[in-house]
Amino acid sequence: MRDADPRRRVPRTDVLLADPRLAAAVATLGRGRVKAAIVAAQERARRGEITPERVRDAALAALPAPVPRVVLNATGVVLHTNLGRAALSAAAVGALVAAAGHTDVELDLATGRRARRGRDALAALAAAVPDAGAVHVVNNGAAALVLAATALAAGREIVVSRGELVEIGDGFRLPELLASTGARLREVGTTNRTSLADYAAAVGPDTGFVLKVHPSNFVVTGFTSAVGVDRLATLGVPVVADIGSGLLAGDPLLPAEPDAASTLRAGAHLVTASGDKLLGGPQAGLLLGEADLVERLRRHPLARALRVDKLTLAALAATLHTPDTPTRAALHADPAALRQRTEGLRDRLAADGCKAEVVPAAAVVGGGGAPGVELGSWALALPERYAGPLRAGTPAVLGRVAQGRLLLDLRCVPAAADDALRLAVLTVPVDA
Repeated sequence: MRDADPRRRVPRTDVLLADPRLAAAVATLGRGRVKAAIVAAQERARRGEITPERVRDAALAALPAPVPRVVLNATGVVLHTNLGRAALSAAAVGALVAAAGHTDVELDLATGRRARRGRDALAALAAAVPDAGAVHVVNNGAAALVLAATALAAGREIVVSRGELVEIGDGFRLPELLASTGARLREVGTTNRTSLADYAAAVGPDTGFVLKVHPSNFVVTGFTSAVGVDRLATLGVPVVADIGSGLLAGDPLLPAEPDAASTLRAGAHLVTASGDKLLGGPQAGLLLGEADLVERLRRHPLARALRVDKLTLAALAATLHTPDTPTRAALHADPAALRQRTEGLRDRLAADGCKAEVVPAAAVVGGGGAPGVELGSWALALPERYAGPLRAGTPAVLGRVAQGRLLLDLRCVPAAADDALRLAVLTVPVDA
């Protein structure tokens, strides 16, 4: 005769830990956290809050979501800062996995002696920009500029246009960043207009360098003027150019975006840039320029604190060796092919009873690159109510809400993920 007390039917802890879904959670979250969730669910069943048959599901529901979570970027923003900017190429991912163990990051296996750290990545960067006399890599773009300011202008002046004193995100502002190095800012010109004479009047014996900053996250139009690197190079002091977006060579798609090679040829003594933007690599700060300046930066004590790890160096080298990155593919995606993909997804959803529209869309570069540039695209339009459930799903899907609709732009979604996107849409409850 079946026991009338439901508490006797509460599954044992060892049985639950052997359940495939909970066992898989142990592998990522650890036995202690999973067991604690199981015990809490068992206690709920004993108190009568849930039935014994619901203990496993309650334990699973109480577990935290994996961190980080995979997100399908359907926003149409190629370099979405909140999604980690550039998605890495398959080659870079493979290099990360290989570098997770012991590697020859700082060892010459032929001689058994110590070698220059990250020499493969540095050689690949130098080969990509032969105009640079030397190169160095630190842990992000801001760090590259901080190292330059500390090594070249601590206790001295940095001459910079007022129109280029940008905020770089999360409330961090360029003037405060540079002031933290011990350098003094000598601001010249106005917000909208700066001339060569403004710079010349400020340059003197106390000048560490002239800083040229590309305003990569905004555009000023109208009654404006700025001074190019080629003219700044005539002032007789070092010119440091922060191009920001990490474009190493010119791209016809982005004619107004400065690149490292052209900036060096124009006369910049040192160029700083980010690795996780238009280059399509990992987060890194790139320093390219005259050999003596780069060596001063490389040997400065602060350089040790800003050193990149072996994983970054491996991913950066792979990105430079195989430049066909997801970022490049998304930027140069053919709008006609995107429309065809989107229409195919719409048709497959319709066959499953889910109605959607295909509408024109405008994608952007994002990530502090090519402000004002729009990339013609196409999007799948769904009711706005789909946005929340899609973000909460597995994989999470992030689109863009506009005019009461959720727009899913496939430009940054790998074609291989189209079916996963379709299933995610179909999983949203009709009454969500």
